Amino acid sequence: MHRLRSRIFPALAAHGGGDWLLTLTAAGLRADLLAGLLGALLVLPQGVAFARLAGLPPEYGIYTAIVPCIVAALFGSSRHVMSGPTNANSLALFAMLSPLAMPGSPDYLRLVLTATFMVGVMQFLIARFRLGSLANFISPSVLLGFMSGAACLIGYRAALELWELARSGGVLAAGEPLVALVTVATTLVVVRYRRRWPAMLLGLAAGYALAEGWQMQTGERIERLGALTSAVPPLSMPDLSPATLAQLSGIALSLTIVALGQSISIAKALAERSGQHIDVNREFFGQGLSNIAGSFFSSYLSCGSLNRSLPNLEVGARTPLAAVFSSLLLLLLVLAGADLLAGIPMSAIAALLLYVAWSLINVPKIVEIARFSRQEAVCLGATWGAMLLIPIEFAILIGVGLSLIFYLHHTSRPVMRVLVPHGPERRFTPVEDIPGEAAECPQLKLVRMEGDVYFGAAQYVGDVLKAFRERHPGQKHLLVMAKSMNFVDLAGEQLWAREFRTRAEVGGGLYFHRPRPRVLDAWRRSGLHDSLRGGGHIFASKAEALARIVPALDPQVCAHCRVRIFRECRAMPGPSGEEGNRGG
Repeated sequence: MHRLRSRIFPALAAHGGGDWLLTLTAAGLRADLLAGLLGALLVLPQGVAFARLAGLPPEYGIYTAIVPCIVAALFGSSRHVMSGPTNANSLALFAMLSPLAMPGSPDYLRLVLTATFMVGVMQFLIARFRLGSLANFISPSVLLGFMSGAACLIGYRAALELWELARSGGVLAAGEPLVALVTVATTLVVVRYRRRWPAMLLGLAAGYALAEGWQMQTGERIERLGALTSAVPPLSMPDLSPATLAQLSGIALSLTIVALGQSISIAKALAERSGQHIDVNREFFGQGLSNIAGSFFSSYLSCGSLNRSLPNLEVGARTPLAAVFSSLLLLLLVLAGADLLAGIPMSAIAALLLYVAWSLINVPKIVEIARFSRQEAVCLGATWGAMLLIPIEFAILIGVGLSLIFYLHHTSRPVMRVLVPHGPERRFTPVEDIPGEAAECPQLKLVRMEGDVYFGAAQYVGDVLKAFRERHPGQKHLLVMAKSMNFVDLAGEQLWAREFRTRAEVGGGLYFHRPRPRVLDAWRRSGLHDSLRGGGHIFASKAEALARIVPALDPQVCAHCRVRIFRECRAMPGPSGEEGNRGG
């Protein structure tokens, strides 16, 4: 089977794909075929509705669910993700491109195809340079804020379209809002009582039936979708002129962020349920190829669709062939039912968009984030508000930027806990965790470093170290517990080198307990490691550190010290009596 995979799908084998071919069985093919049929039925109303949301002819939603879906499934990492048109991508595309050209016009279609191609290239490059970890910088709160803002915009557009349909000809008509109401009500009932059934398709069917009956009984005209120009995706060509590429570069970057955030979130969510390992870079590779290919087959921006991927998993799909079957069956359905599709009521499509808008607002998750963290809530709210007030391409960047700012603020102030031995076992304990006033050694300060020392944190750590010296000038020696300091950059190395020199100049010393290998490597490159190791300033255990440092303390200070918090203090000359021998 491995040889067969390499011969039939050499490109898949070359990029690590096609491993699912080894698991193919007759039962698995039947399961994939049934899942593909459900996927085709689900995407039929969604594709039409989402294309309208993107300002495109309805057939573009169908096209986007065919070629891109097949390519993404065959070259991606997930076995269950189905790609195609999505509400968020559709809305983002419309919001970013409609100021540049009239929606639905030839110029608009040209920009859509070009933007889709550019997003595909960016996704492809991210995969080839293995930068998939960049998706981790899009926090869940930012994605939720983006989805919530998108829901508000989708709902507004759908409600506006329904109003225009209801007052067509200047007279309010009852038929259009009634069809919309029945469509939404049917969809909600199916979702509530039959979750495995294609709710949107059944809602559309109910609205369709009512529109037919209403028009026959009352003679009132119900606005229809109209005939699709073609069921088979025609060839197309994006505009690759330098002027257009420059015009769309910023928009394509923002769309890439939106699409990748959705795709990876969906892939990871499905992987948690299925137990499959997801290769993020390979997922980007598949998504990139799907958008590049789609731009030459009259398709607009696609990515993983939760509305189709989750049912695909739940219904029992086993391999990416379910997505392939879904695309082929969708093509057959459109070819066989072109006349039926032409009669779909526009008010039913608008109603489905209202349902989509409502389903996008995840109230329990919003409440959870608001309770968990004020900073996460700010990121969510800022992204949500930005979606409503400024261009979408900047809204998602504002959310990502805020997340990074909060993260940098947090990491730029690493916790530095002062420790003393405490309790019967003399464990090193933070002084704030000890009831009452904890006594420190007058010559040696113990500090646990909890965080990395990089350029953003160097100033703060330096200020804290300076404050230690100024408040307790007698503590000329400093022992840093460095197990939790995983990284130092050049600024961090220079900070510790400066601290080492400063303490040496006053007759003290800087010591480290168990610094991490990455930290030691950085010190070796800078030369600081030679000074630390050569002078015996790096220790593998606390006992070894104290056995080396305590005898090096000033014996005259020890002779008058009544604190004596270390066991090693027993060997030091000191005042007679019980108080002078507390160390132990």
